[in-house]
Amino acid sequence: MLRLSDLALPLDHEPADLEAAVCARLGIVPEDLERLTVVRRGNDARRKSAIKLVYTVDLAVKDEAAVLAAHPGDQHVRPTPDTSYKFVTHAPATYEGPRPVVIGAGPCGLLAALILAQMGFRPIIIERGKAVRERTKDTWGLWRRSVLDPESNVQFGEGGAGTFSDGKLYSRIKDPRHFGRKVLTEFVKAGAPDDILTEAHPHIGTFRLVTMVISMRETIEQLGGEYRFGTRVDDFAVEEDADGTRRLKGLHLSNGEFLPASHVIMAVGHSARDTFEVLHNRGVYIEAKPFAIGVRIEHPQSWIDTARYGPNAGNKILGAAAYSIAHKASNGRTVYSFCMCPGGRVVAAASEEGRVVTNGMSQYSRAEFNANSGLVVDINPEEDYPGDPLAGIAFQRKFEELAFKAGGSNYKAPGQKLGDFLADRPSSEFGVVTPSYQPGVHLTDLKQCLPDFVVEAIREALPVFGRQVPGYDHPDVVMTGVETRTSSPVRITRGKDCQSLNTRGLYPAGEGAGYAGGILSAAVDGIRVAEALALELVPVAQ
Repeated sequence: MLRLSDLALPLDHEPADLEAAVCARLGIVPEDLERLTVVRRGNDARRKSAIKLVYTVDLAVKDEAAVLAAHPGDQHVRPTPDTSYKFVTHAPATYEGPRPVVIGAGPCGLLAALILAQMGFRPIIIERGKAVRERTKDTWGLWRRSVLDPESNVQFGEGGAGTFSDGKLYSRIKDPRHFGRKVLTEFVKAGAPDDILTEAHPHIGTFRLVTMVISMRETIEQLGGEYRFGTRVDDFAVEEDADGTRRLKGLHLSNGEFLPASHVIMAVGHSARDTFEVLHNRGVYIEAKPFAIGVRIEHPQSWIDTARYGPNAGNKILGAAAYSIAHKASNGRTVYSFCMCPGGRVVAAASEEGRVVTNGMSQYSRAEFNANSGLVVDINPEEDYPGDPLAGIAFQRKFEELAFKAGGSNYKAPGQKLGDFLADRPSSEFGVVTPSYQPGVHLTDLKQCLPDFVVEAIREALPVFGRQVPGYDHPDVVMTGVETRTSSPVRITRGKDCQSLNTRGLYPAGEGAGYAGGILSAAVDGIRVAEALALELVPVAQ
C-alpha cells in the first residue's frame, strides 16, 4: 500500500474526482489504481472564496515500486505506515500477581484500564463519582436547579470532564507508536462515528460519549475488570524499605475499606484537589505547574462561520467553523482561545460548593445557536503563586469564590457584554447575543472576579482578535466567568518508567498529573502508563 498526502480538491468536487486526482498526481492510468481509502480529510480555508478539501489517502496500485521510483524524495508519496497497535506484553494464563488499580474513569483511566484488561491483568477501577448515566442526571441538577453534588458533576464521574465537552479528538502530541489511532479505533468499536478515523479535526459530542463510555466499561468488565463507583480514595499507605525506597502498599477508601495495592495508576483529572492534598501530605513528589484563567466568550455561530468561510458559510461539508487565536500582551501575558466549541453552549462546571466555574460543550451536530471558547491568560508559578506546590489550587479557588459571589451566590455565572468590559462599566442588559449558560447569567462587572493583569491583557487582545476574526469584538458579545480549569495546577512528577519520582508503584497519568491536555492526549497517556505498569508486572526478555 502507498500513502498519498496533501491532495487538494475543490470544496464542491464530485466523488469520482478524487480517483482522477490521484491518478493525475501519480502519473498513472485509472486501470493501475486498484483500491483507494481516505485516511484523513481536512480543509484549507485561507482563500474563503475558493476553499479546498485536502486529502490523505491509502492506495493499492499495480506496481508500487514503479510509482515510488517515479517520485524520489517526494514526502507526500511513501509506503503506508503500520499504525496497528501492538501489545508490549500479556499476563500468562497462570498469572497470580497483583491486580493493577486505576483511580479515575476519565479518558486516561478508561484507556489505561482497557489496555490492561486486553493484556489480561483484570484491573480494578475506582471512581469517586457515579456511572455516566446517573452522573448525567446529577449534572443536569446543577444546570437546571442550581443543586451541586460535589462527588458527581462535570468534573467527577465515569467519563471524566471530557464527557461534557466538545469531544475533540485531536492533539499536537508526538505519537510515534500511533497510540492515538488505537484510541480512535476503540472509540469506533464502542459506537463513535466512523468519520473520527478520517476527519482532520474529529469530535464526538456529549451524547455519543455517554454511550461509548458505557460500551467500553462493558468490554473491560467482560475481560475481568472490576468497577467501583461512588468510591473515593481518601489516603495512600506508603512504606519505606530497608534501603529507604518508598513503596505504595494500599489505598484507604471512602467506604472504610483498605485495598492492598502495589501498582496504581493515578488518573484523577485536573480537579481532584483533595487527592492532590493527600498525596502531598503523604510525601509524594508534586510540583506547581502553569495553567490559565479567564472567561468564556460567546458569539452567534453564524458570525464565526462567515468570518472563517465567507460565501461558503453554512456548507454542510465544512460544518460549524472554529477558530484558534492568541496575542502576546504588552504586560507580558499571552491571551489565547481555549477549548473552542462550535455550535455549543457554556456549561456550569463547578465541583466544589460556593464556587462558579465555566466550561464549554457541544453535541456531535454542533447545531446550537452560539459558538463559545475559553478566552484565557497564562498563569505561572514563579510569578503568581510561588513557594508552595499546591498554591495554584488556592489561586483557582479564590477567583471561583469571587465569581460565585459576583453571580449572586446561587451558581449563576457573572457576565458582561464585551463593549462594557472594554469601557470599564458594568453591564445591565443583554444585546443581540443571548448567553447559553445554565442556571443563568447575572450581568455585572467581570473585573471583580479576575486578576487585574488578566483584565488588562484581555482588554488589549480583544480589538486584535476583532481584526483577525471579524465580529469577534462586537460590543454585544457576552463573556461569562470564570474559566479556571484549563489544566491541572500541579504535576505529580514521574520518571522514565512512569512511576512517581519518589514513590514506587504509583503511576501518575493524564491531565491531573500534568501530562496531558484534552481527551485524546489523556487517553494516549493512559496507554503509555498502562504499558509501563504491565512491563513491571510481566517483563519481556530483551
